Amino acid sequence: MPTVNVYYQKTGNLRKLDALVPKMKNYFAEKLTCGDISLTPEEISVRFIEIKGKGMIGNIELEIKAHAFGERIKNQDKVCLDAVAFIKKEIPSIKNVKIWLQLSELGHSL
Repeated sequence: MPTVNVYYQKTGNLRKLDALVPKMKNYFAEKLTCGDISLTPEEISVRFIEIKGKGMIGNIELEIKAHAFGERIKNQDKVCLDAVAFIKKEIPSIKNVKIWLQLSELGHSL
């Protein structure tokens, strides 16, 4: 089950991003589908985390966590660059988007 943690500081960005959740789930299910693994939007967890202070390097930061399948590893840069473009297209007022794709070897969900 891939997770997408969305870090933000401005409440206005939260409202815009929250409205985008159904599209985000569809988008990341498609982008993270590979080989024999076909993801559905219901398998993508999107969580919002409000940041206090001035330590963020983007207006919005996304941390995507998923299993390290070979096809994902091969396409990891494209996944991140395409995701930045997706967020900027859907919410043009958000100019500075940073994305990290963390691919792990082991994982377990219940």
